[in-house]
Order: sequence, then structure tokens, then C-alpha cells
Amino acid sequence: MTKILVIDDDGAIRQLLKLILENEGFQVFEAEDGVEGLRVLENEVVDLVITDVLMPEKDGLAVIKELQKTHPTMRVIALSGGGMTLSAETSLFVARRMGAFESLAKPFTKDEVLHLVNKVLANGSSAG
Repeated sequence: MTKILVIDDDGAIRQLLKLILENEGFQVFEAEDGVEGLRVLENEVVDLVITDVLMPEKDGLAVIKELQKTHPTMRVIALSGGGMTLSAETSLFVARRMGAFESLAKPFTKDEVLHLVNKVLANGSSAG
């Protein structure tokens, strides 16, 4: 079974992604920030990380940077709805430059999520 870690400080987004992904047969782990997400990865081997870019504690960019060191082949999809200082487009561009395989702006549709998840899992190496 394919395992996916969803990291987002918005509980509603985490629950929505979990519902979408579990209905497609994926096993989903959740974390509310980057610190918790990296802790999950100490105990679980996952196939894909979906992380929000803008979060308190440790943001998604810091998570991507850390994963480049600790899990260099980890597939990552970055999410962003924008924030106080960065637009969603800018934050997702930065995330892709740092190593995220794909990016997805909030709000998103079920079809957009599943398309990107399946694309990243199938291709594996489109970072850059």
C-alpha cells in the first residue's frame, strides 16, 4: 500500500486530503507542522510527502530542505494558499526550486490532487 504523509497546519485541509487519498486506497499519515512531519518520518517510511509551504514552527520550505539531506529521493508535493508575505505562486515557485516535485495552489479540486499524486508517484523524478 502506498503511504503518504500530509503536513498542513490547517486541520480541514489535512482531513480533506486524507479523505480524498484514503478513498483511493492510499494510507495517510498526518502532521500539523514540519516538526511533527519530520518526527513521523523517523518512524514511518512513506512514498510521498504533501506539505503546506507556509506553516508555523517549521514551514514547508524547511521541510523540503531537510528532506533533501535526510531523504534525498523523497517525492514531495508543495501546497500553498499564499500568506502575509508571499503569494501562493511565489511560494510554490520557491518550493519547486528547492526540490518539490510538483506544486498545488489552494483551493484545489479532488481531481487536481489525484492527478498530481498519481503523476508524481508514476514519474518519481521531475524535480527542478
